[in-house]
Amino acid sequence: MSPAVWADLPLTVEDLITDQGKVKLDLSLAYANTDRSGVSTGEPIIVQTGPTSFVTLPTLVGESIGNSDTVVATLGMRYGLTAKTEVYARISGMSSNHRRSGVGGAESNSESGFADAWAGVNYPFRKDGDGPAVLGFAEIALREKHRRSSASFKSAMLGITTYKAIDPIVFSLTTAYRFNQTRQDGAQDYRPGNLLLLNPSVGFAVNDRVTLTTGMQWTRRQAERFAGQSKGIDRTATDLLLGVGYGITQGNTLNATLKANASGRDGSELRTNWLYSF
Repeated sequence: MSPAVWADLPLTVEDLITDQGKVKLDLSLAYANTDRSGVSTGEPIIVQTGPTSFVTLPTLVGESIGNSDTVVATLGMRYGLTAKTEVYARISGMSSNHRRSGVGGAESNSESGFADAWAGVNYPFRKDGDGPAVLGFAEIALREKHRRSSASFKSAMLGITTYKAIDPIVFSLTTAYRFNQTRQDGAQDYRPGNLLLLNPSVGFAVNDRVTLTTGMQWTRRQAERFAGQSKGIDRTATDLLLGVGYGITQGNTLNATLKANASGRDGSELRTNWLYSF
């Protein structure tokens, strides 16, 4: 979860931070399908589980043709620490199936288990008034699973969401940067590529329960490094985002978002998010 979720909920932009002493439950389920061809250097599959949250899943080296189905489930909790500060945590698990074909024949393999865990804080710097609202967030990885081992406190993300509501339209822009430190993966040093994200979007409140959103997402991801050597190249990608939000009751919201690749890589993702306030 992150402040960018707010851009998906223009019906509730006046209730962005969890009330002091209150708790919100955030559940999401993301499905990603990717198709790759050519010689692979083992670059990871990145599944987006929220507007600014990603789960990085390692792949094998040496694929010539590959197709993957991946499902990531995320459980998150948000707590109103003060009237203007919200802290949160989330944990993700994944299940994936990879199919490959090369000169040695065809094969497939499946895996499932823990993916990662993060904690962070949301803080609104300015409300929507004479100028656009500004909201910031920072989060750090408590634990991340890699190919052979896991690491703690080696990745972090900083970001800002700004929005302007002109009833019934909400214009928003989210900018975030995820940076990674070198960590040990098995017997060698490993550093995932840093990630820059830009996400402008427009939300339209159809009625008091339904909200439609559309936007685009541009990302730039640096190449991974193993033992100090770069593997692969820096990648940029542009994706089209289409979403719908449904307010079941006050404090009980369901969202669905389709991300379709426009340039930069193959694949598409579909995720659903349920936010419930206690």
